[in-house]
Amino acid sequence: MISRLPLDQQLDSLRTVLSRNDVLTEILSRAATLALPGWYVTAGCLFQTVWNVVTDRPPTSGIKDYDIFYFDNGDLSWEAEDAVIKAGRDAFAGLPVEVEIRNEARVHLWYEDRFGVPCPPYESAEAAIDNFAATTCCLGVRLETDGRWRVYAPHGLSDVFNLIVRPNPVLAPRSVYEAKAARWQEHWPELTVLDWPSTNRTMTSSGG
Repeated sequence: MISRLPLDQQLDSLRTVLSRNDVLTEILSRAATLALPGWYVTAGCLFQTVWNVVTDRPPTSGIKDYDIFYFDNGDLSWEAEDAVIKAGRDAFAGLPVEVEIRNEARVHLWYEDRFGVPCPPYESAEAAIDNFAATTCCLGVRLETDGRWRVYAPHGLSDVFNLIVRPNPVLAPRSVYEAKAARWQEHWPELTVLDWPSTNRTMTSSGG
């Protein structure tokens, strides 16, 4: 099992598995040309590619879109982010999928209106990845100028390869986690979805 391999071999396996998704590898290559600060391709397109390969589905099956995070706190205006989005639209033209680009330095400006809870300003794209509703989502990959893959995986890779969806109750509300998990399980019924922790457990865990 890949999840029981040493971490360096897990990383090699991750690259092998993700490379089965030709759309993803093309997006990684095109994203690198944008030279965005601190960028990653992240979230669903990564772990869902793994789920597809592990369960013998086509690598792109069920993937709604491809997310790119970057971090630029030098200009928090919507106009600056929109200029990057428009550049991305040109860079990813012709691909049969939606590519969504977001400046994670701006998330605190709109997060509460959308999800109902305040979000403190992030300090990096990595910090944004840390706050996904499920630990399974906490994964980012980018292509370096020398061709190396930079992988950010604060919770490791074992759950991803083992088809385990684990809550990450640090920011997103329970309803977001449960809605996402239910949608994923409809497409990948092999998943093991873990319950959101009880209030008492959350308070105890946060006190240390």
